[in-house]
Order: sequence, then structure tokens, then C-alpha cells
Amino acid sequence: MKDLLVGRPVLVSVDMQMAGYNLDYSIPQMPGYEGRVERAIAMVQSARNARVPIIFLQERHARTQVDFGRELDGAEGPHCLEDDPQTALVPELTPRPDEYFVPKRRYSAFFGTDFEILLKGLKAETLILFGGLTDVCVHYTFVDAHQHDYHVRVVTDVVGGSSQEAHDASLRAMQYLQSSAHTTSHEVVEALHRYAEKQLAHIG
Repeated sequence: MKDLLVGRPVLVSVDMQMAGYNLDYSIPQMPGYEGRVERAIAMVQSARNARVPIIFLQERHARTQVDFGRELDGAEGPHCLEDDPQTALVPELTPRPDEYFVPKRRYSAFFGTDFEILLKGLKAETLILFGGLTDVCVHYTFVDAHQHDYHVRVVTDVVGGSSQEAHDASLRAMQYLQSSAHTTSHEVVEALHRYAEKQLAHIG
């Protein structure tokens, strides 16, 4: 397997929103969100310790639903409406003043947002994705990142799909695009620790 972190890494939190705790929400989702949040918090802290940039994404839609487009043609009902408490980011996974926040109205973080501008400014080379849903926003962000020539990693124990079957299929599809795509939160934390040590050695 290639190095987990190639060049400059950026950690990307994909829609870690309060609705993830609610299995009766208007979109189908796998259980186990609490554990994914705990593992996400550990990665975010490791990235902060290593001074690796973090971008927090949040899907949100107007209450008039004018911006949903074809998004409601499938299995999902109206979701992530502005000012709905369930649309809010999980408090422990919210950007600090010196971190980055990108709201989005479509599945891919690249579509109609400032995401690519931020990545270029940060000189990002490797994107580490976690969050939800595996087969929707994570998958389409991964695909667009791949097509923009980033090295992309998906943290398999910190993503959850609309179903186990869809989750597994999406992970296979991402690995088809990049054979080094899959990683775990433990591997990410260790890689970030090594990255921090290298940065300190370089400064010294």
C-alpha cells in the first residue's frame, strides 16, 4: 500500500450533523453513529495536534425547498433544512475560528461551493474523508476529488451508509478508483502522529 498521507494532507468532515443520531430521520441511515462520532473526534484532535487543516462540510437546504432539485426523486425525504436543530453540526465536530467551514446544497462538496478554492489555497494533496452518507455525499465527494487528481482516503470505520449493502458497495467502488483508498481511524491517528513528528524534525 502507498503512504497514507502523500504530500500535504487535509482532513474532511462530511456532514457530521445531529440528524445522524436519529434513525427515524427522513433519510435512511445505518446505526452506530455514536461510535463514529467518537472516532471522528479522536481524528480531529490528532489533526489539530499535527496542525493539519480540517474542513467541516454541512449539507443544508432552504426551507422553501427551492434548492433540492432532483434530490427528492429517490428514497430521501426533505432533510437538512436551514435552522432545523438536526441540521446543526455535532458540537464536538464544529470548526474552531481558525478552521474551515463549507456549506453545500448538493452531494459533492465540489459542486457550487468554495471547497476547491480552499483546497488550492491549502495546497492539499491528500484528502481524508469521513462522515455520511458513505454511498451519497462521501462517495460523490470522493469521485470528484479523484477526478481533480487528489489522493483520497476514506476512513471505513467513520463512515455510515444508507444501508449496509449500499455502504459496502460504495466502499468497493471507491477502492476501484484508488487502490489505496481504504483506511481506518486508528491508521489515520497514527499517520497524523508521524506527520507531526516529521514536521517538528523539519523545523528543528
